[in-house]
Amino acid sequence: MANSKQARKRARQAETRRVLKASQRSMVRTYIKRVIKAINTGDHGKAMEEFKVMQPVVDRIADKDVLSKKKAARLKSRLNKRIKALAA
Repeated sequence: MANSKQARKRARQAETRRVLKASQRSMVRTYIKRVIKAINTGDHGKAMEEFKVMQPVVDRIADKDVLSKKKAARLKSRLNKRIKALAA
């Protein structure tokens, strides 16, 4: 348990951030699952549509340091690669 006033405040801030980031991570995962579901059904148009919706959300979350920028780039790259394979 935090003893000083400063440490108590930092603990409160950390908890607030943890809850917010958990919510944002969950939201991003939902968008990613939508893209994967569209890919698995084999619908290229739907997959592209969902990918275009997911992409700015992932970028925004990466800017807020909920996801690392490299992980965001890796996710987008891998999903885009799978969507392109559908078209071929």
